[in-house]
Amino acid sequence: MNTANGSSALVDRTLANLRNAWREMTDSARVALTGAVRPDLPPEDSERINRQIATCLEGRGGEVSARARAADLGRTYLSLNATGRKNFLDLLARFGVDASELDAAAQNLLSASDQDAKRSASRRLRKTLIAPRMSLLRQFSALPNGVKFLVDMRAELRQCMGDDLELVALDADLKELLSSWFDVGLLNLQRITWNASAGLLEKLANYEAVHAIRSWQDMKHRLDSADRRFYAFFHPNMADEPLIFVEVALVEGLADNVQNLLKPGNPEDSSKAVDTAIFYSISNAQRGLAGISFGGFLIKRVLDDVTRELPGIKTAATLSPMPGFRDWLERRLAAGDDAMFSAGELKALKNVVAPGEDDSALIAELLASPWQRDEKVAEALRQPLTRLAARYLLLARDAADEPLDRVARFHLSNGARVERLNFLADISPQGLRQSFGMMVNYRYKPGDIEANHEAFKGERRIVASAAVKSLLPRNER
Repeated sequence: MNTANGSSALVDRTLANLRNAWREMTDSARVALTGAVRPDLPPEDSERINRQIATCLEGRGGEVSARARAADLGRTYLSLNATGRKNFLDLLARFGVDASELDAAAQNLLSASDQDAKRSASRRLRKTLIAPRMSLLRQFSALPNGVKFLVDMRAELRQCMGDDLELVALDADLKELLSSWFDVGLLNLQRITWNASAGLLEKLANYEAVHAIRSWQDMKHRLDSADRRFYAFFHPNMADEPLIFVEVALVEGLADNVQNLLKPGNPEDSSKAVDTAIFYSISNAQRGLAGISFGGFLIKRVLDDVTRELPGIKTAATLSPMPGFRDWLERRLAAGDDAMFSAGELKALKNVVAPGEDDSALIAELLASPWQRDEKVAEALRQPLTRLAARYLLLARDAADEPLDRVARFHLSNGARVERLNFLADISPQGLRQSFGMMVNYRYKPGDIEANHEAFKGERRIVASAAVKSLLPRNER
């Protein structure tokens, strides 16, 4: 299964379907733009689009006309190249809250002298706080596949917005709309099997972001083995598009090597032997839903489903990557942090490799080499890398005092605890590139999930097992 260009091909097909669906609406209503808009939407074409956006917001004519105008505008957006879409989004962003109207509405409320006047002024202020473009975004959502169109539009917006304040405000408006539509109570959990449509299976392969699906046979192993499960969340307005999905292995005890999990599963029923559900891959399928969290609910729902089916499952945990560990450690070493490796650890390393010019050069050169292929060197690195991984997960913070590791932020905010660190648990090129092969088990214990979540969100405290905490000096635990 070649997925190198899969995502772009999938997007192209989605856009083609939208263009075809919306062309019928615009042609039948005879509201197509006069003349063709060039793909990069140069300034001389932008004014035409600006007028069309304004016309959509005026809302003249009936509902059919309004939908047709929005469909034509959306079809124009889909016909543009990356430069043109950026220019289109710049135009749309201008239809935000009018600062002068907002000031006037606020002053009107402050000067209101009685309750009736205050109520009237409050209504005016609330109306002024809603950007006019919200009306057009809602019109888009009412079109066939319109919700998917907005999700993809936000994904493109987030790629190009940078620090532009108007585009950031447009992103906030889109997120507000999508958050209300993608409430977890509206999502459908489905177990995906090999009997699913080929189209859906292709999308899952393209969206897999953690451990690439290498072939149809690999896909069949993950879906059809007795000790594997595959679940996804769907939304009624995007019934053919997975929002997020999780892959589960049913095993004995905590898993400590992802290559073993990615091997063909057990074709026979082994439900009597398994006692642990390992969530080994969680992928967000829609980049346009970034910041709208439902991954934690997916894990809880899947755990309920698995334990209902197999009461013998007593432990639920992940086998998760540490995508920022290598970058963090290399930056610390480059900055001359002498506390990274102890004198004893350096001595052990020098016993198995030729010493460099100095300790820093030795470590940097060694870590850049294929050290995992040398059993003695790997054993000498086991203790320091495991200890440093604990330090990275439990102590490294960003400017907002959040864990530096994005996967850690996800699981800790959902109520998991850091259970165990696993040395050379992922020796794939990506695993070595991201974290020197280190992986971590996050454990989900139903009775502790809420308390762990509150500790993390309320106190910024990371809950970890005694074994992991013992890897830190006493004064840092």
